[in-house]
Amino acid sequence: MKLSLVISTSDAAFDALAFKGDLKKGMELARKIGYQAVEIAVRDPSTVDWNEVRNMSEELELPICAFGTGQAYLAEGLSLTHPDEKIRKKALRRVESHAKVATMFGAVVIIGLIRGRRERRSRQEVEDIFIDSMKYLLKITTDVKFVIEPLNRYETDFINTVDEALQLLGKINSERVGILADTFHMNIEEVDISESLKKAGEKLYHFHVADSNRWAPGFGHIDFEGIFRTLKEIRYNGYVSVECLPLPGGMEKAAQFSYEKLNRLMSS
Repeated sequence: MKLSLVISTSDAAFDALAFKGDLKKGMELARKIGYQAVEIAVRDPSTVDWNEVRNMSEELELPICAFGTGQAYLAEGLSLTHPDEKIRKKALRRVESHAKVATMFGAVVIIGLIRGRRERRSRQEVEDIFIDSMKYLLKITTDVKFVIEPLNRYETDFINTVDEALQLLGKINSERVGILADTFHMNIEEVDISESLKKAGEKLYHFHVADSNRWAPGFGHIDFEGIFRTLKEIRYNGYVSVECLPLPGGMEKAAQFSYEKLNRLMSS
């Protein structure tokens, strides 16, 4: 396992980021603290000079492990299951642009809020649209992996648990699609976080951490010791990415506290 810090481009509309704003400062902070990679949340990849980012990544010897897409939903209402086909197509083009950038860095593309909500439609109808959207993305991209993130019921009513994500993975049927599990959401939706991680097993491609209050790990009530025992048990060897509020103490302190806590757990 390796530690990553979620940072963001300057157009962030999402509060649960330990560092948002200037990418260079965020990458330098992550490197200084000791993180082994960064995850970048970006609304529209066309607004960023990715050659410059690649140069920074190489200079800092800091890989980019994942790209978040949720800001396109929060800021623009784009979703892969939107009732309006024109908006769905725009969302597909946007995620395709994320995938092209991710290919440059060997990173995964996160399918979180960008999948949208049911909006009074039947689960089956929305599920069918989502599967079609994912299969289309797989068809027009190569190599890049996508990770579906179960989110809590207060953020979406579509794919809240690991079980629901696994059922969809079976229907999508591609090794290029896996699960992103997030301790904050799991604390709300899963009966037993460790058991759900065991169910995910080899389909767990990426992992987010924040405590029960979305503060840095160690400042809520989540049993991270038990979770990391489970990650080792299932031989998870991907990235553990910190996505928390800038609490306690602001962005830098939250990132530092998270690193120290998680590094101890990974080393024990």
